[in-house]
Amino acid sequence: MGERVEPPSGDGVESVNLREALEERYLAYALSTIMHRALPDARDGLKPVHRRILHAMRLLKLDPNAGFKKSARVVGDVIGKYHPHGDQSVYDALVRLAQDFAVRYPLVDGQGNFGNIDGDSAAAMRYTEARMTEVARLLLDGIDEDAVDFRETYDGSEDEPVVLPAAFPNLLANGSQGIAVGMATSIPPHNVAEICDAALYLVGHPNATSDQLLTFVPGPDFPTGGIMVESRDSIAEAYRTGRGGFRVRARWHKEELPRGGWVAVVTEIPYLVPKARLIEKIAELLNDRKLPILADVRDESAEDVRIVFEPRSRTVDPDLLMESLFRLTELESRIPMNMNVLTGGLVPKVLGLADVLREWLDHRREVLLRRSRFRLDKIEKRLEILRGLLIVYLDLDRVIKIIREEDEPKAELIRVFELTDTQAEAILNTRLRSLRKLEEMELKKELADLLDEKSGIEGLLGSEEQQWKTVSWQIREVKKSFSKETPLGRRRTDFGETPFAADLDLTEAMVEREPLTVVVSEKGWIRALKGHVQDLGSLQFKGDDGLKISFFTETTAKILVMTSDGKVFTLDAAKLPGGRGFGDPVRLMADLDEGAEIVTAWAHRPGTKLLFAAASGRGFVAASDDIPAGTRKGRQVLNLDAKDVAKLAIPAEGDSVAVIGENRKLLVFPLSQIPEMSRGKGVRLQRYKDGGLSDAKVFPSADGLTWLDTSGRTWTVAGDDLREWIGNRADSGRLPPKGFPKSNRFSG
Repeated sequence: MGERVEPPSGDGVESVNLREALEERYLAYALSTIMHRALPDARDGLKPVHRRILHAMRLLKLDPNAGFKKSARVVGDVIGKYHPHGDQSVYDALVRLAQDFAVRYPLVDGQGNFGNIDGDSAAAMRYTEARMTEVARLLLDGIDEDAVDFRETYDGSEDEPVVLPAAFPNLLANGSQGIAVGMATSIPPHNVAEICDAALYLVGHPNATSDQLLTFVPGPDFPTGGIMVESRDSIAEAYRTGRGGFRVRARWHKEELPRGGWVAVVTEIPYLVPKARLIEKIAELLNDRKLPILADVRDESAEDVRIVFEPRSRTVDPDLLMESLFRLTELESRIPMNMNVLTGGLVPKVLGLADVLREWLDHRREVLLRRSRFRLDKIEKRLEILRGLLIVYLDLDRVIKIIREEDEPKAELIRVFELTDTQAEAILNTRLRSLRKLEEMELKKELADLLDEKSGIEGLLGSEEQQWKTVSWQIREVKKSFSKETPLGRRRTDFGETPFAADLDLTEAMVEREPLTVVVSEKGWIRALKGHVQDLGSLQFKGDDGLKISFFTETTAKILVMTSDGKVFTLDAAKLPGGRGFGDPVRLMADLDEGAEIVTAWAHRPGTKLLFAAASGRGFVAASDDIPAGTRKGRQVLNLDAKDVAKLAIPAEGDSVAVIGENRKLLVFPLSQIPEMSRGKGVRLQRYKDGGLSDAKVFPSADGLTWLDTSGRTWTVAGDDLREWIGNRADSGRLPPKGFPKSNRFSG
């Protein structure tokens, strides 16, 4: 036994409510993630990591026309000075800013391997080099002129900008993706020329709505191009609310081959879809025979995307082939929009198009005012010095004498010429070579120019109209640099017609339509024989197994299997094992419950109705379209009491129902007395003292009731002859007519 340890005394121990402590700490974490990691600022469209990368590159003088520096140098500065996180996360952010297939207007000009559209990653940061692009320069334009606030970095040793001046509408132009805590953002990229047009309209019409701005911004413009097939109403709704999505399809064309052949060639794929993964998925579908009209897929891409699809035969319709690929693969992709941004750098908010542009325009005006005040301050200081110098030029000899002879020339200059301290300092710092007559003329000219500039800036600061005019001029300059006539500015994503699903029957395209005979054995093994086989006498079964059910169908059909516990499972006819062997147990294809036996199976016929019944004699009618299930677990259709089992599922085509019990009592009543449900217990079809339901049949009363006897002959009891068996649902019934099979079944 060890010695007993006493608990510590209560001194210095603080009791904290766990719930409150967790709430407080989790909220702090959530806010930190939202503010400092995941959501972009509405003004410059950047997250802190991107802002810090650009700031570090500016200090390294990596301007668009300067030389490149190693990416590792940039990443080192970012994590050392501004962003205390992993170097790989910072490098990944830098790499993305350089990828022209991920960012519509790259902010980083990369040299070396920066990854590709296949999804391959970039080379290590020690091998790649980077500098800023013209877009990044515009984002930083004026940062030295007090355009934005700076704050201390995490360790207080440096300063970093809170936001960038953003002469470029980066938030909408490049978009943003991010997952915070309890919220996310997803902003697709847009065309800058279109954004500038919308912004200029908004300056002239401050109350313009997002719907009006759609005249200028018809939709996103993705770096990888593609064709948008979203409806105009849906696009308008997304921009109005800031939430929605856009369906984008790959761009393709048909290429003719010799002797009437052809291939479909994809030249642009949807945004953010890695090409290698896309082709892998298509190859997988090919192997699984889910694309029988496609023979082969080849990636012939070099610098440009070129994916070639070869049809199974030249008679295949190209539109049908591509439609099937759009349905099954990421050649059609839905790109979400959730314009969740930090407004004023502080408050997360989902904004519509007009509000997002207003945030940027207000920021541009604020930057203009701050730069103007900064310039005004510089002019005032220079004017003070110029006025001092011009006073001195009136009596240069005396100035020189004072400087040569006085012990305290500065104080003497101030006294004699009535100068300020700044002016006297400037005179003392003047070089001898500047004391020329010519210099005086230049000073007077500079003074006049600065006074002109000063009055211009004061006029600007005093007139809101003048301010918006200047902001508009700046936006026009950006638009000129990135106009649709430039290679970078031209629109890449086009708009296509919204495809209607009903136009094409793809089930036929997916599977080659062939006749089949489905065979289910007593022990639950299933197989599909090719063609409609009439004689199944020669069929082989395993051990003492035998034939239970067989029916004709086609490879395109769905096969429904009902088990004794009232569940119905859905199988694809095309995937059933062939008829050469014994087939496979249904249990391998569906998750049948322990002890559940197969009761019946049939081919799904859309638009029809079925009568489901249990051995207890309860049943209901269901629409066949409600029955198929998409999973291996099947669908519970019949709800059963303990010891009750599912008995039958038969087509409900007609207006009358004939029910026969194990007690050999037959009852006929109108089908309308049975309710229609999608699942449940149903109602009592026939009353029994003992035993249960043996068989049922739905038939048109005009045709009479028919059955097959044991020797295969058809018997019919028509109209009036059936009168004594016609009653109501839940009656007992009476013994059947002469010739009814001893098996108590309508099929002999």
